[in-house]
Amino acid sequence: MSNTHSIISTAKQTIELESKAILNLSSLVNDDFAAAVNLMYNAKGRVIITGIGKSAIIATKIVATLNSTGTPSIFMHAADAIHGDLGLILKDDVVICISKSGNTPEIKVLVPLIKNAGNKMIAITGNKDSFLGQQADYILNAYVEKEACPNNLAPTTSTTAQLVLGDALAVCLLELRGFSSKDFAKYHPGGALGKKLYLRVHDISSVNQKPKVSPNTSIKQVIVEITEKMLGVTAVVEDEKIIGIITDGDLRRMLSKVDDFSKLTAKDIMSENPKRIDANAMAVEAKDVMETYGISQILVEDDGKFAGVVHVHDLIREGIL
Repeated sequence: MSNTHSIISTAKQTIELESKAILNLSSLVNDDFAAAVNLMYNAKGRVIITGIGKSAIIATKIVATLNSTGTPSIFMHAADAIHGDLGLILKDDVVICISKSGNTPEIKVLVPLIKNAGNKMIAITGNKDSFLGQQADYILNAYVEKEACPNNLAPTTSTTAQLVLGDALAVCLLELRGFSSKDFAKYHPGGALGKKLYLRVHDISSVNQKPKVSPNTSIKQVIVEITEKMLGVTAVVEDEKIIGIITDGDLRRMLSKVDDFSKLTAKDIMSENPKRIDANAMAVEAKDVMETYGISQILVEDDGKFAGVVHVHDLIREGIL
């Protein structure tokens, strides 16, 4: 525990140093940034992003973010580019080159080749007077005063600045495109995030059984229906319309109050006007209703008719809850 204070202090210093550098980036955003965004937005081709070392890793993340928000992008490693991968670049593509110094040997070889091919080039660099800065059509200034590394050597603050500028590009572009949550869902169909954006109530309820009884169904048959359908609930339906609901809890409360239920029917113990949701609603809306009212199941309607049940376990299984 003797080094705990030192570790915490170093962590805080790193975060504070990087946060100050990121905040300073906003003062460096200028007309070149806007021109770069418009160039990417109006490009007939793709965005090719290249770099070397840690900048290459940042480039791959920016590519992933752009692809997922509607801007087709490809990563090209700067070292591989000068050994054959230049063939990735087509005549209508825009190239983004990332380099802190802007003077690495690979960049000095690669940049003229890109320029000779006639492609527009955007530089993300911490040195606007570098070889890269002088050759680029547009410069996104990623200058940082110092790295978080105590030796001012390991790329830390500088790569964070590059990453933030990439995010800024992506957000500007998605706003220009009017990129909506539906568009986002199209590119993110897998995982919990995608399901929250595209999964609808009927996608879940349609695979469940549909427990239902009439108002005059005996309590014994109500118990059988709830037990067989295994959702802990049954809808009470008349002329295909939902008029009530009976849950396991309703049955337990009934048993605590009466000794003889042989003459009781569903309408005697049901809860009227239960919470319900339309089959075409988003599944996440069902989650919100269930959380708001503290319920474990919700009845589903389709065109005003009983269409099934969504259970909280369904939402957990789908990763929505």
